[in-house]
Amino acid sequence: MRKFCDTTPLARLFPFAISLYFLAACSSTNKPANKDDSSVKTPEEELATFQLEPGLTIQLVASEPMVQEPVFAVFDEDGKLWVAEMRGYMVDIEGHDETSRLGRISILEDTDGDGTMDKSTVYLDSLVLPRSIGLIKGGALVSENKALWITQDTDGDFKADTKILLDSTYSSNGLVEHSDNGLLLNTDNWYYSVKSRLRYRLVNDEWVRDSTEFRGQWGVSHDDEGRLFYNYNWSQLHGDLVPPNYLSRNKNHKPSTGIDHGLTIDRRVYPIRATPAVNRGYIPGTLDENEKLIEFTAACSPLVLRSTLFPSEYYGNAFVCEPAGNLVKRNVVTESGVILSANDPHPGTEFLASTDERFRPVNTLAGPDGALYIVDMYHGIIQDGKYATPYLKEKTLERHLDQPIHMGRIWRIVPEGGQPVKNQKLSSASSTELIGLLSHPDGWQRDMAQRLLVERGDLSVVAGLIGVAKNAKTNLARFHALWTLEGLGQTDTDLLLSLLSDKSPLIQSTALRILEPIAKKNPEVQTKLEASLLSGSQTVDIKQVLQIALSAGVLTPNATQQVLEEIVAAHSDSPLIRDAVMSSLEDQEFAFLQRLWKSPSWENPSQPKEIFLEMLTTSVVNKRDSKELAALLAMLNVKEAAFGWKEKTVLTGLAIQQSSTNKAGPIQLASAPTILTKPQVNVDPARLASLNAMFEWPGHKVETVTQAAGNTLTELEREAFALGRQNYLTTCAGCHGTDGAGISRFAPPLAGSDWVTGSDKRLALIILHGIEGSIEVAGKTYNTPEILPVMPAHSTLDDRSIATILTYIRNEWGNSASAISGRFVGGTRVTSQGRVVPWTAAELNTHIETLEQEEAKTKAQ
Repeated sequence: MRKFCDTTPLARLFPFAISLYFLAACSSTNKPANKDDSSVKTPEEELATFQLEPGLTIQLVASEPMVQEPVFAVFDEDGKLWVAEMRGYMVDIEGHDETSRLGRISILEDTDGDGTMDKSTVYLDSLVLPRSIGLIKGGALVSENKALWITQDTDGDFKADTKILLDSTYSSNGLVEHSDNGLLLNTDNWYYSVKSRLRYRLVNDEWVRDSTEFRGQWGVSHDDEGRLFYNYNWSQLHGDLVPPNYLSRNKNHKPSTGIDHGLTIDRRVYPIRATPAVNRGYIPGTLDENEKLIEFTAACSPLVLRSTLFPSEYYGNAFVCEPAGNLVKRNVVTESGVILSANDPHPGTEFLASTDERFRPVNTLAGPDGALYIVDMYHGIIQDGKYATPYLKEKTLERHLDQPIHMGRIWRIVPEGGQPVKNQKLSSASSTELIGLLSHPDGWQRDMAQRLLVERGDLSVVAGLIGVAKNAKTNLARFHALWTLEGLGQTDTDLLLSLLSDKSPLIQSTALRILEPIAKKNPEVQTKLEASLLSGSQTVDIKQVLQIALSAGVLTPNATQQVLEEIVAAHSDSPLIRDAVMSSLEDQEFAFLQRLWKSPSWENPSQPKEIFLEMLTTSVVNKRDSKELAALLAMLNVKEAAFGWKEKTVLTGLAIQQSSTNKAGPIQLASAPTILTKPQVNVDPARLASLNAMFEWPGHKVETVTQAAGNTLTELEREAFALGRQNYLTTCAGCHGTDGAGISRFAPPLAGSDWVTGSDKRLALIILHGIEGSIEVAGKTYNTPEILPVMPAHSTLDDRSIATILTYIRNEWGNSASAISGRFVGGTRVTSQGRVVPWTAAELNTHIETLEQEEAKTKAQ
């Protein structure tokens, strides 16, 4: 065992966790190694290992040697299956040959219609770790060898004849599980990826690269409305609540909602076999007493199933692969207003699970027949060697999972009694037939019809598409018709304007999205759009309100602010609506703040109003316009009796952001602000000290004053503190209050709480897993009904966001404690795997005491 001790990166990150493994391994009371069969099985033998939901059946579609190490697959318009084969992946325990050109893209065909692939053509060979394919006219975008390539089959033999570099920055780090992948063509005619900030589109025969929000880790899907779904290995299902590239438009504002929304905190999985060979199986809580994985550790490749082949309750479900647990989970996705959530319909069992340890579902896709397809890498080693722990390497060799290689299977799931369906060749379908497919009940058919119509560029279809957009029986057909017209560059302004009053929120929002770039260039269209939005923002559906808030920035400034004022008045309690409003206010934040300041509806305080006013203040600071900031400071120059909730809120927002101004330097003012030179109100001296450290004016230099806010924190920690305030307002203030004093019937105070300033690990565990029952804070016991019975977990937040929140609350309202890093939160997340229920206060305190005692013993050894 000692040979593993000194070189693992994980040991440097989490020495206590590693020590637990070695202590357990050396203990005479340690359980013996699991003896479950891990041998290689034929496809027929593997088929017998599956446990599938009742009423469904699983069928073999392809297997080795036809496919080897498949990691991604996609059907083309004629039902041929394009497969990325990562044949160079982990050919041995050390991962040799990963830079060798062993990979390939193959095209599989079922030539006799029996449902089994019987022909394979190598489209592209000699590739380095190919990871994804995006079908295009006459070929495919291919991600491999740390780049993105345009490949074309110019003579129709299903073999690539050209390979042209499109983007050398795509997947540039080369790490298998941490590089760009996906290449999903969404309904807005852009190709999207995960683990990436890039999207691509073909416009007038030229490829356009655009930046977009960062999303996910491995695999991406979309629902009927084009909302993107993805995940992370530790969190099974995330998605976007808004269309891409809206919330990130305002350079002065950092949104905290809408993108990367966690649909569920449920991490529990239910393997039907022991899974000892998982990367961190030595950490208590990773495996149960039967050595079965307890929660997701390798979640990947979510798929929103849009197929009517299955019973209706399956439509719109999100399926998630867990190759480390040899299973696929099903989630029912629920929509409430503008929020999506998901739940496991059958806790305790999985949609699909196997007793074969080599069953490695790494990709899911829907086929033209409506079936659900599972890409099974059938590779014993599933963890890339760069991240494999010594424990995993030992278990892999012990269970002989390192060999053989170059295997792989693809499976089809259909209702019982389902027979193979011969695929229609849509490449030869007429444009009229493709227009008809826009009304197909299955999402695959609608998506493919739209793609082919756009690629063909046949403008004779425009009249037919307009007819569908106006009169089709289903809103999804109309939705696709509108985006097909957009893809063809044939948007009809009058049609789009008329659809702003459509009965369908989806059609309304789509028309507004497509109108935006037109209104930016055409003042006449802008005027008509203003008239429409000014007359309807208070009465439309909440989903349309959201899109109006996102799109209002295209109007003239006065109209923008009038529309958004009405929206904020009605929906300021929605964090997502607040972020949407902010996205349309770039460089108008101060003018909008002044507008609200004078509004009669803003005379009385409420927590949502305080949060939004502070968001505006933060954006004004980020803009760094000295004239605006001087005017904002002047608004605080009132007598004590007049210093109300608005003044206090703005002062707080200004003071908090002092930390974020350090890199850019102090903000220069033309003259001394009265609130600092002649304060007339009784305000927190620390807030005033922060302002003194934030601004300079003639006769005043920041170097001569003490920075009070976060004065025990480093510069980077102070930046985290400021960002943490913004994340806190969205995530925590609803229960704990904007001032950390707690809210009756919701949550206890954070100010002066030892739960906040005490053990950093205990605090991180609370936000990762939640806490329930009574709790004592500052000598007072809180219990229901004075507080809610449970504080839920916030485990879908990323490590960095959690760290900023914790750093903030440990150094605000008189609290003073060390900052918390994202790495610390990540380590705590890893070492507390398996905790799927909230803590009680007593249980958590006991747990922390035990950890501290064990750590002390380990150090003593």
